Amino acid sequence: MAPGTNDDDLWDEDDAAASDGTSRMSFLEHLEELRKRLVYALYALLVGCGISFFFAVKLTHYLENYLTSQGGKLIYTELTGGFMFYFKVGALAGLMLAAPAMFYQLWMFVAPGLYQKEKKIVVPFVLSATTLFASGVAFAHKVAIPSMLKFFGSFENQWIDMRPNASDAFDFYVLMVLAFGVVFQMPILVYFLARFGIVTAGWMWKNFKYAILIIFIIAAVATPSSDPVNQTIFAAPMVVLYLISIGVAWVFQKKKTEEA
Repeated sequence: MAPGTNDDDLWDEDDAAASDGTSRMSFLEHLEELRKRLVYALYALLVGCGISFFFAVKLTHYLENYLTSQGGKLIYTELTGGFMFYFKVGALAGLMLAAPAMFYQLWMFVAPGLYQKEKKIVVPFVLSATTLFASGVAFAHKVAIPSMLKFFGSFENQWIDMRPNASDAFDFYVLMVLAFGVVFQMPILVYFLARFGIVTAGWMWKNFKYAILIIFIIAAVATPSSDPVNQTIFAAPMVVLYLISIGVAWVFQKKKTEEA
């Protein structure tokens, strides 16, 4: 012990962490925490799938009708094709049911790096993340995918029928709904980036025109037709999300008093 000091002056890492409202973990502790959260998320997924498989038949029939609403007929060319389609539908529904619990596990993994007062907003985080994810899925299901199916079905005529493989059609559906579900998490991502001082509202606003350009490039690639109306429909929610994210960054960005 150095001269002029006492036990009260010697802080260990946990005490220092408590003083600024954050907790500090070693690299191995982070890995263990990640493993634990992944295991819990897997448990939630299994429970969600267990529930969803009770309704998988009705869900399968609904999705079959949905994917053929713009023409064509689903087929499968392997003996297990029909069963795998049924199984995948149940798994996707299980993922949707498990999403709130999985977002909770994500929060519990990143919470040690936040201030003590921020750790208490777990309920708003889970509700916000779940709502945004559901909104992205709903947009894909109601707007994006029907637009694409209509475009693909427009090539069907008396000489050529659209008969996609059920597995391929479902993989396309899953890719779209999950992609939009993830894209709609933009405000949540910006929240964490702002809290850790990586982005600011000023920086996002300054680069707004570049963000618009990138968004419309993504919309042009994702939209099957070159119709500017459809591209605008695809880009509009992403522009709105970016504007919302600027507000999120402005409210939650790291203040100078917190950096000191």
